[in-house]
Amino acid sequence: MQIIQGKTGWLEVICGPMFSGKSEELIRRIRRAQIARQRVQLFKPCIDDRYSQHEIVSHSQQRLPSTPVASSLDILDCVDDKTEVVGIDEAQFFDDGLADVCNKMANLGKRVIVAGLDMDYRGRPFEPMPRLMAIAEYVTKQLAICVLCGNPANHTQRLTDEQMKILVGAQGTYEARCRRCFEPPPPDDPPAAD
Repeated sequence: MQIIQGKTGWLEVICGPMFSGKSEELIRRIRRAQIARQRVQLFKPCIDDRYSQHEIVSHSQQRLPSTPVASSLDILDCVDDKTEVVGIDEAQFFDDGLADVCNKMANLGKRVIVAGLDMDYRGRPFEPMPRLMAIAEYVTKQLAICVLCGNPANHTQRLTDEQMKILVGAQGTYEARCRRCFEPPPPDDPPAAD
């Protein structure tokens, strides 16, 4: 029998397409931790200022105060030693070091809850989410509703011609689509002619 001494931390990942309720689920889990009188801190990337600069806000306008940070290492600098639960929203906008940061916090005994898109607008894995999903103890895959047919949607359809990978937006820029209705953009580079 193994005896675990001290606090054990872990990593929870909430993923899925836009409009699937990822931020709502993150907020729900954080509120429950607050009810349990646990010390919590929330973080979000500085570039996500769609609804608020200093709050995590769901599309349904649920909100909690958060600290905007520029990089994953900034999270480590800002986390208080006494914090028990760390929430991170829009994880896909962070650098690849986020998985190491989350691992470090979990190893220090913190419950770390991360929410973000698992695929980009091309339908490809959106780093650092796949790595976070691989190392997490718990992964929750949220689904949206396809706006075209009503089936479960796991894709985020970009509605503009923008080609940059990261384009912060909401309704009017993106919509949820199922596998059948998703229309990926053309490949980045045409194949070379022989």
